[in-house]
Amino acid sequence: MKFSEQWLREWVNPDVSTEVLAEQLTMAGLEVDAIEAVAPEFSGVVVGEVLKVEPHPDADKLRVCQVNVGADEALNIVCGAANVREGMRVPTAVVGARLPGDFKIKKSKLRGVQSLGMLCSEKELGLAESAEGLMELPANSPVGQDVRDYLELNDVTIELGLTPNRGDCLSIAGVAREVGVLNRCVVEPPAMDEVPAQHQDGFPVSLAATEDCPRYVGRVIKGIDNAAETPMWMQERLRRSGIRSLGPVVDVTNYVLLELGQPMHAFDLAKLKDGISVRRAEQGETLALLNDTEVTLDPEVLVIADGNGAQAMAGVMGGSPTAVGEQTCDIFLESASFNPDTIAGRARRFGLHTDSSHRFERGVDPQLQRRAVERATALLLSIVGGAAGPVIDVMADESMAQRQPVALRASRIEQVLGLTVDRSRVTEILERLDMVVTTTEEGWSVTPPSFRFDIEIEEDLIEEVGRIIGYDELPSAPPRAALNIQPKPEAQLPKQRLRQALISCGYQEAVTYSFVDPKLQQVLSPREQGIALSNPISSDLSVMRTTLWPGLVQALSYNVNRQQERVRLFELGLSFNKQDDEIVQKSMIAGVAYGDLMPEQWGEPARRIDFYDVKADLEKLLALSGSVDTLEFAVEAHPVLHPGRSARIYRDGTPLGWLGALHPAVEKQLSLPGGIYLFELDLETVLQGNVPKFTEISKYPAIRRDLAIVVAETVTASQVAKSVHAAAPESLVDLKLFDVYAGEHIDSGRKSLALGLTLQAQSRTLTDEEVDAAIEAVVSRLNADLDATLRE
Repeated sequence: MKFSEQWLREWVNPDVSTEVLAEQLTMAGLEVDAIEAVAPEFSGVVVGEVLKVEPHPDADKLRVCQVNVGADEALNIVCGAANVREGMRVPTAVVGARLPGDFKIKKSKLRGVQSLGMLCSEKELGLAESAEGLMELPANSPVGQDVRDYLELNDVTIELGLTPNRGDCLSIAGVAREVGVLNRCVVEPPAMDEVPAQHQDGFPVSLAATEDCPRYVGRVIKGIDNAAETPMWMQERLRRSGIRSLGPVVDVTNYVLLELGQPMHAFDLAKLKDGISVRRAEQGETLALLNDTEVTLDPEVLVIADGNGAQAMAGVMGGSPTAVGEQTCDIFLESASFNPDTIAGRARRFGLHTDSSHRFERGVDPQLQRRAVERATALLLSIVGGAAGPVIDVMADESMAQRQPVALRASRIEQVLGLTVDRSRVTEILERLDMVVTTTEEGWSVTPPSFRFDIEIEEDLIEEVGRIIGYDELPSAPPRAALNIQPKPEAQLPKQRLRQALISCGYQEAVTYSFVDPKLQQVLSPREQGIALSNPISSDLSVMRTTLWPGLVQALSYNVNRQQERVRLFELGLSFNKQDDEIVQKSMIAGVAYGDLMPEQWGEPARRIDFYDVKADLEKLLALSGSVDTLEFAVEAHPVLHPGRSARIYRDGTPLGWLGALHPAVEKQLSLPGGIYLFELDLETVLQGNVPKFTEISKYPAIRRDLAIVVAETVTASQVAKSVHAAAPESLVDLKLFDVYAGEHIDSGRKSLALGLTLQAQSRTLTDEEVDAAIEAVVSRLNADLDATLRE
């Protein structure tokens, strides 16, 4: 919300400076984002009247003007503006004037003709970024008066950053009410009397969607002069609020929107047919909007329609076929109340954001419509003339929400704010906020006004009391509470341990969006169907992620494109999948690695990371749970990973996640460099650790036996270990693979594995016969399971 301070002070004028006023608003929850002067510094610019315009003798595009500035003699000024003409009044910088940019006006000659000043445009005065010609002032502008005084340019604009719950402050009236409460002064709005009907012509209105539009107010105004000029004071107030003048009818509706907070629209009555109907759009119905675009509607969109179809998107924007134009003589002025839930998100769906939708989405006072029509009518009649008809007020009483009283306890105020507030002060605050207050034994019964959609429970009222008193006035005290100690299972690893483990391996934590580009996700997770968002921020963030890889790959690409040659990233987050029409959230931990194993240095030669480097990082991570022996990295295919450099990870036979190099085809499709490794694990499973248990060191000797077995090249060490443990007795306390050999004396397609088996009992010394039997059982099991033979 942006507005002129002078305009606000016409409603309420506390004896405080601009800076103090801004501080008050900010501390009351209406944060002031910016305070800016409405015009840059300039001096010596007065209202001038062009008396005479003649061609320049030596320049076709220049004119020699005689300008009356209220002095004894008219000034001779050379001007090149195309719109200069006799009789117009224009800002005139006289000799000695200083314009923005410290540009000083001096006596000069232009092509041999003396010029004693300069006729100015809005751009030259710093009032606009561009201008097509001179700034034309109203015909009744006082000649010779300083332009800064005439246009009241010694003013500032205040811009508020309002939270969505304070839609009631999206108007001068709303902000004035707040300022009046904060300073305990009277708010004096301008007179807004009812305009009596001058004819009896109306226009039929029906509400087909009463839940969406419980009230619709309209009025026919006949015989207007739409060629009339909007008064300069209104143009200036609109400009200072960030709205440019578009003609008197549109300017008045915008002015009322800023003044009272009620969006309005005017139709060309001659272009309407049969009557107004507020209804849901039909499937496939089209509407040409005022911004020269055409949209295709559906039943989720509320429209204002007539006999020819939809003529406006309710609460968002009007249609061009019925727009007011230069030839318009009769208008139908509308002011409606819409359900915020009906309007919310509709503008964004069609790539729109308007002042109307911004307000209706947050809620507009359902009691404001008639007052707005009366105010707009009075302004229009004073500018464009015409005759007003009777006010048409169609209301669905059953759909008009009635505000229910909220109980407020004095003891609860003291408990929450830590401050005892005098009861009369509480009553004064709430009544100044236009609430209906009734005293009760415990405190008050408060009925919120129709425009305060955010007041529903007792804490909302306490917040109002606290912010008006001032948060800086509330005492500071440490909180007191009885806290219950929550159980902390010893087998549950804290997430911070996982973070620290990966950071120690050179990774950095990333936090990426939970919604991703559907095209990128289809590439990195082709097996899963992403859940589409009904109201996405943008088209490239329109589905929920089924894996953490899209965000991490994008982050890696961003870094690589900025000459980062070594990237290690990990993330803890949620993935979202559909199972039997239910959305399932799953906690995951994922990572991406790229580049050299070590930073560039003299002690180690440069080497790119490989599968086993990242596998080692994961084994360090999973070792925190104390269950590395139960891990298995199985060779399985994944559509996104390189078939020869990937594995599926199991723990105790349960799938845990994936590890592997990104498939070359995917790297090419995403324009990524080669050698990117990814992993993703089920976080909840990773966090399930083993509770450490004490085992007494045996006092009896251990016996080690080494075996050299020959197996097929495809047999993995984990398969061998699994078979050994399945056959060995409980006395097997350690198993080591200490050598791998393939070559001479070993058949082609096979390899030799050297195993060290350590056996030890807790209660006695093992005999050679027991050890030999254990080794024989192991060899037999290896032969049966893996076709292993002892190496000769």
